[in-house]
Amino acid sequence: MVKEAATKEAAPLIAFAGGGTGGHLYPALAIAESLRKQIPNLRILFFGTDRAIDDRILGEAEYDWVRQSIPALSKKPWQWLSLIKRFRKVSAECRMRFESDRPAMVIGSGGMGSVPAMREAHKMGIPTALMNPDVLPGRANRHLSNRADLIFVQWEDARIQFPPRSNVIVSGCPVRSSFLRADRSDGVKRFSLDANKKTLLVTGASQGARNINFAVLEILPFLNNFDDWQILHMTGDADYESVRADYEKTSVTATVIAYTEFMADALAVSDLVIARAGASFLAELTAVGRASILLPYPYHKDQHQLANAKCLANVSAAKIVHDSLDPAINGSSLQRELDLLMRNDTLRQSMSGAAKNLGCKDAAEKITQHILQFTQRHSTNRGCEMMEPVCSA
Repeated sequence: MVKEAATKEAAPLIAFAGGGTGGHLYPALAIAESLRKQIPNLRILFFGTDRAIDDRILGEAEYDWVRQSIPALSKKPWQWLSLIKRFRKVSAECRMRFESDRPAMVIGSGGMGSVPAMREAHKMGIPTALMNPDVLPGRANRHLSNRADLIFVQWEDARIQFPPRSNVIVSGCPVRSSFLRADRSDGVKRFSLDANKKTLLVTGASQGARNINFAVLEILPFLNNFDDWQILHMTGDADYESVRADYEKTSVTATVIAYTEFMADALAVSDLVIARAGASFLAELTAVGRASILLPYPYHKDQHQLANAKCLANVSAAKIVHDSLDPAINGSSLQRELDLLMRNDTLRQSMSGAAKNLGCKDAAEKITQHILQFTQRHSTNRGCEMMEPVCSA
């Protein structure tokens, strides 16, 4: 749904394209927040997807946004014609919108949801930028890399993944300002936790991770031995009821929730984190500096989450447990790491410090300055009115 802006003629427009996961949306929201601080009257439009997670996240963000029915790629040849037709329809809709309301830049945040708007913007000579928080770019970002004027990456290791002539900027991955403001007391209050106990945060990101959920359930008797700890477990919608029921059969001190938009508070109250290794979550994790046990998503051919996790493990900021797809094996591997880390405050604190040293708290501001400088140069060359920041670095 798109809300009409009252100052459409006067205010410049920046468009973001991408969605389908929190990892594609949250960094974009952090940039949007930073841009608005520099240009208070800036209009922001998101080209998202029709997945429920986009409704949940963008519905709370108070920005204009468009639901796009983006077809998933298929290996079945008989589906290709239909997919091409749907993709062309979405692309045509993007082009019509840009012709009636030309943005100063289109910023792709990853996934197939970013492709139509980015391709059409490139064809029309509209400046484009690409966000690539993962070490290894996905199919959409590889496809769009030659169509992007700027490419922002989180890790130095990602630079070589793009064509040599690409304008790659190692900026870090943006996190929302709430992660930089939150403290432990906020998390204690938000989730009704015990301020005197240490907190183990278990999360599978915005949609949950069944393998992580089941692995933790396997070791509930072990976790019951730690009276000075409590668990904050985010299950995702699908597993919420079953996970909560299993906790209720034990005396483990735990708060079980399906999802929260207050991840900043959850990380602030945590002393140790069990999670996947999505790039945007790792940016949040390192921004606040928390020790972690990472179970990279095992189903992608390129194992890009494993590559992300190694960036932390290589500097002793995290431990990696390989997801074997077997809850019993995963539980056993988790228990070995937890037995060490939950008992060793010094080691956890050392890992937290290493994570914080790896973080880039000002990534959103860095990216904002590059965007403003590029769009101002482009506007000057075209003889158009420039986007004027309140102040510039």
